[in-house]
Amino acid sequence: MGSQTTKMIFPPGYVCRYDEQVMRLANMMGRKKPNVRPGGKGSLQWDDPEYVILEAGVTSEMAEVGLCLGSYEKHSAAEVAKKLGKSEDYCHEQLMKLAVYGACFVNRVEGVDLFWTETWIPGTMEMIVNNMDNIEKYPIVAYAMEAYGRVRGPLSSGAFPVGVGLMRVIPIESAIDGESRKAGYEEISKYLNENDLFSVSNCSCRTDREVMGEGCGHLKEDMCIQMGHAAEYYIRTGRGRQITREEAFAILKRAEENGLMHEIPNTDGPGHTHAICNCCGCGCLSMRTATMFKNVDMIRSNYRAVVDREKCVACGRCVENCPVNALKLGQKLCSSTPVVTDITTRITPRDEVWEEDKWNEEYRTNRENVVDSGTAPCKTNCPAHIGVQGYIKLAAQGRYQEALELIRLENPLPAVCGRICNRRCEQACTRGEVDSPVAIDEIKKYVAQLELDPATRKIPEKRHDYSDKKIAVIGSGPAGLSCAYFLALDGYQVTIFEKEEKPGGMLTLGIPGFRLEKAVVEAEIQIIRELGVEFRMGVEVGKDVTLTQLRQEGYRGFYVAIGASGGRKLGILGEEAEGVFTGIDCLKRINRGDVVDLSGNTIVIGGGNVAVDAARAAARLSQGEVRMYCLESREEMPASEEEIQEALEEGIHICNGYGPVRIAESGGKVEGVLFQKCLSVFDEAGRFAPVFDETDTILVPADHVVVTVGQSIQWGDLLEGTKAELRRNNTIVADALTYQTGEADVFAGGDCCSGPGFAIDAIAAGKQGAISLHRFVQNGQSLVIGRDRRIYKELDKKGAVLEEYDRTPRQRPDNLDGVGHRSFADGRGVLTEEQIQKETARCLGCGATMVDEYMCVGCGQCTTKCKFDAIHLERVYDGAGVEFTEMKPVVIKQMVKRKGKIAFKKIKKKFGAV
Repeated sequence: MGSQTTKMIFPPGYVCRYDEQVMRLANMMGRKKPNVRPGGKGSLQWDDPEYVILEAGVTSEMAEVGLCLGSYEKHSAAEVAKKLGKSEDYCHEQLMKLAVYGACFVNRVEGVDLFWTETWIPGTMEMIVNNMDNIEKYPIVAYAMEAYGRVRGPLSSGAFPVGVGLMRVIPIESAIDGESRKAGYEEISKYLNENDLFSVSNCSCRTDREVMGEGCGHLKEDMCIQMGHAAEYYIRTGRGRQITREEAFAILKRAEENGLMHEIPNTDGPGHTHAICNCCGCGCLSMRTATMFKNVDMIRSNYRAVVDREKCVACGRCVENCPVNALKLGQKLCSSTPVVTDITTRITPRDEVWEEDKWNEEYRTNRENVVDSGTAPCKTNCPAHIGVQGYIKLAAQGRYQEALELIRLENPLPAVCGRICNRRCEQACTRGEVDSPVAIDEIKKYVAQLELDPATRKIPEKRHDYSDKKIAVIGSGPAGLSCAYFLALDGYQVTIFEKEEKPGGMLTLGIPGFRLEKAVVEAEIQIIRELGVEFRMGVEVGKDVTLTQLRQEGYRGFYVAIGASGGRKLGILGEEAEGVFTGIDCLKRINRGDVVDLSGNTIVIGGGNVAVDAARAAARLSQGEVRMYCLESREEMPASEEEIQEALEEGIHICNGYGPVRIAESGGKVEGVLFQKCLSVFDEAGRFAPVFDETDTILVPADHVVVTVGQSIQWGDLLEGTKAELRRNNTIVADALTYQTGEADVFAGGDCCSGPGFAIDAIAAGKQGAISLHRFVQNGQSLVIGRDRRIYKELDKKGAVLEEYDRTPRQRPDNLDGVGHRSFADGRGVLTEEQIQKETARCLGCGATMVDEYMCVGCGQCTTKCKFDAIHLERVYDGAGVEFTEMKPVVIKQMVKRKGKIAFKKIKKKFGAV
């Protein structure tokens, strides 16, 4: 914003007409002195938004007739004709043009059309912008409406007492059920029940944002409800379509479910309004008043949110859905180090001079989720930032379906992750500082059992219907599946293109069944199928069909998630010998059901999870000896400790500190591997820089060698003809936040973007890709505005003071009977329900939500997302609305009181009292 903060922004090509009649009309509607010189002192200026928005579509003739209406006075065409000295038909024609454009209302009363003007906002500007013909012909009107609140907004800071602002938040009604102090005008149903005529229109604020290319992802269609005289006007002039009261209630419900809040124009007097808006904090111009200028009193309800810290589990749902960033995650545990305990804004317009240095100009991109001292380590360290504490508590209460739903908000493959996740949440768990971390993944695995049985499998409801837009996902691994899932939830027509014959990517082909049985993958893919996602198997994009051809088929955007499905070679002598495989190729052949002969002794080169998987698979295919050789020491091995232990239990020998020199062969067939001693793997800066003792070598005989030292990305001709770029390591270049590549409609995520990683990282990237694609394929949406940057910080675990906690040891599932070390079946069991109750009780409940009591607008959205009855609305104000014509003296009185407070505060500060 910068220097443009308090100025009108003009799109390229705008030229002012300097129409004096239109300026006079703008001055009259703004209640300026009637004889003020247009553009002079006491008048609006030619670049003011009030003039600009009228000039676009109002002619001199229309303005001349409109001037006869006065302000807030209802007149017929006959009355205007008498004043103007022109025919009634002519005046009616011009007045109807004004009404259709949006510069005045029209209602038919006892057979006669009555016309009148109202305030700029809420009123005339919304009416002008709600005419989609205006937007098409005169996009400048969107810029003008956006500018009005930004230019005039600072002047209103601190000027309105609570309840008297031009707009007013009305709490979601379920949030105030049972509230003993509630008043009828604070119940949204009151306004619908007291009216009989309703219409719905596009949201004018989101229309503005869309025209300016600043959309936040919340779309404009069918968002604002009009009632009574406003509905009559909207229906008659084509701004809105007529709906029933039942349809109006359904729109409110859908808005609430999608994280939106209710506001009403607050200028019709206490307990009355002509419209209900469904708003987001990142797009709504009224909410900007609160968030950018911190002038919350101008729009707030009489309520504010209060958190019950004992019940709160820091799942983050309230924080993520708060429209004004008044909620943040903090910690519940006591600490020996400083902890943020209060986030309430203390410097406010109530008693301060409110200048630009106190504004939050970047409020649409700088929202924060966590206080400076941090929050629960599990949510922080999970790449998908799942509400771990939340689903543990739900499981503790036996609410398993709700626990699964909470997980699925971020992770559509919970049963898969319950078996193969690298458990960064557990590694970070505060409980690990006491004894053993909470078995988070085992709890998730138990909950996700609901997905494996079709009888208990629940298909989530779609949030929207954007089925007119087609999106292609290329690759069906965890990133592609995740992206497709979240796009399908939003109602898009999604097709996954996969070059293999079965979906799942490396989940299906790269992980052996004893770690991830294919029935588990298939069960979770089935949910994605039932959401309407189409799978086109055996189709390699770039070979069988090109991106250009898919665009011609109507695909509007692409998510590339082809993974890193190729093996990487060592580049040493003998690697082409018969009996040498890459670990990826070996596992793919096994998972496809091919016959793989690994009889005799096998050497596996590598120390990561793929190496362990390959070694364990080899042990199942041979009666011979299986040995792993890796550069790293036992402590440095990248494979998970659990997998290493399982390999050792299965009789696999792990030989640390050796690197391959060459593969010995005879007659083209492998005979063994020559290794040299590795003295160190990393340099002082932690970079990979192995140092060897070339004099210390061993020749290890082998019948087969499996090389698992990395994975490669196989692009083929997928990116042919695009502007997408590849890094030196062959990963695709994509924006770290949006995942957009150099080709505007191509987004990428997962291993092909980040390099080989874990399923949960790919799943997180898939969701972010879906968010970007939703914004990209919709008109005028920004990829970054209003986007949660998901920056989390963990609390200081060393400083945590644990006074009381459950001392039960970590629960471990029993292995399944009858599944031996030589079986490809997964022999790991699942915790029993009794164990689940014991294990969930071990959670220390580290985090809790905090409320900025000043910034909270009392919308109640947070309460609808909480599963634990931990956040409520409390009525702390008693402000009622005032009719617009009676508002001026109330505002003047408030401004006088405010000036007194500012002066008193300065005096106290001067004399050292504060």
